[in-house]
Amino acid sequence: MRNGCCRREPVFSRRQMLQVSSAGFGTLALADLVGRETRGAANPLQERMAHFASRAKRVIFLFMHGGPSQVDTFDYKPLLERDHGKPLPFSKPRVFSSATGTLLKSPWKFRQYGASGTWVSDLFPNVAQHVDDLCVINSMHGSNSRHGGALLELHTGSDTFVRPSMGSWILYGLGTENQDLPGYITICPTLTHGGVNAYNAAFLPAVYQGTPLGNASISADRVQIPFIENAESTPRDLQRLELDLVRAMNQRRLRETGPDKSLEARISSFELAFRMQSAAPQLQDISSESEATLKLYGVDSERTRNFGRQCLMARRFVEQGVRFIQCTHSYKWDQHGGLRAGHEQNASEVDKPIAGLLTDLKQRGLLEETLVLWGGEFGRTPVAQGDDGRDHNPQGYTMWLAGGGVRGGLTYGQTDDYGYFAAVDKVHLHDLHATILHLLGLDHTRLTYRYAGRDFRLTDVYGEVVHDLFA
Repeated sequence: MRNGCCRREPVFSRRQMLQVSSAGFGTLALADLVGRETRGAANPLQERMAHFASRAKRVIFLFMHGGPSQVDTFDYKPLLERDHGKPLPFSKPRVFSSATGTLLKSPWKFRQYGASGTWVSDLFPNVAQHVDDLCVINSMHGSNSRHGGALLELHTGSDTFVRPSMGSWILYGLGTENQDLPGYITICPTLTHGGVNAYNAAFLPAVYQGTPLGNASISADRVQIPFIENAESTPRDLQRLELDLVRAMNQRRLRETGPDKSLEARISSFELAFRMQSAAPQLQDISSESEATLKLYGVDSERTRNFGRQCLMARRFVEQGVRFIQCTHSYKWDQHGGLRAGHEQNASEVDKPIAGLLTDLKQRGLLEETLVLWGGEFGRTPVAQGDDGRDHNPQGYTMWLAGGGVRGGLTYGQTDDYGYFAAVDKVHLHDLHATILHLLGLDHTRLTYRYAGRDFRLTDVYGEVVHDLFA
């Protein structure tokens, strides 16, 4: 007896209670997982689990449209310098535009940098300071020598058919961390050589298409995410009522006609645009950045301002959880003539901004989880075109990766002695795509989408993950 009441023994001990209710805990976990799947179906951009533990969470692609020359940037060839003016000692592949002549040495000196001793030409003195964070692939090769086909192959995995872009596949596989911003943004994308097909979703739901900020003809300081301006005459609560009405009408249509991915994506895009009104304007306003940061990216200089702003915006988007960002330097690297002047101008516009981006990402602790990719749709020939030019060359060229779990200070693969053909540890674009997906925790053979009775993937039926690139 205690306080006039009888003291009763508990029906279950704590141990017994845990034993009989353990299945209930599993049910709760299952309910949460089912709820996530249900919410994912309602919101196709919701963040999803990767196939396995990822090394990178996000991607910044620095696209050098036109085709930088590997033998003038990151692929040092002493024999090319020695044999300048002599005939190429083996057969050339079919040229793209006009006949090529004898071997043409690089107008720029190469030097070794960092603890890794990576070779970099004098075109990239600022990027050269970061070689111990770079994984330089000197054995890239593709299938197409024309800008349009090669550009699409790099971006979509196919040089002949309209296919979803790399960014669209990644967004489809992982969703995005920030529901108030697009998961895939392309800044100043090219208008030529495929245009929108370089960032389209093709047969994937339209919600996975890249959102363009401006285009190649617009300066980066004038680009804005489109269609988010909130007119003063339409208050936010009134917009909400309008959207609810449109949503109700669209959902009634879906009940009548059945599943319609295009209509479902349109509903999602309306909702995203509504949410972006509050998130995007502040994000695009770089006035809050310090003078030191603007200088780091070269935003304070006329020559580097445009690409510097693109790189700075990419960092700001990465901070906010955008999954895939592309910055395009377009369309300037196609030096069939005027190699010295053209490449020198191009490199001077991007070298400092790229170095600034790498520095800033590293200082903020973002480089470890952000994969940075640099390169063009192909390289250039080591033989001359005219007196001072190089033709297209998809047979062997350079791209580099940084951050996101790759081995810094690594130079992987080799071209032949003159830099024409990938020769050692060759990496095809399908291999590059498979490797990028793997770094993001995605098995490229499992990231598929069924369309027209067939399962499609970014790498089609090809691609090998290059594990040697991983830290």
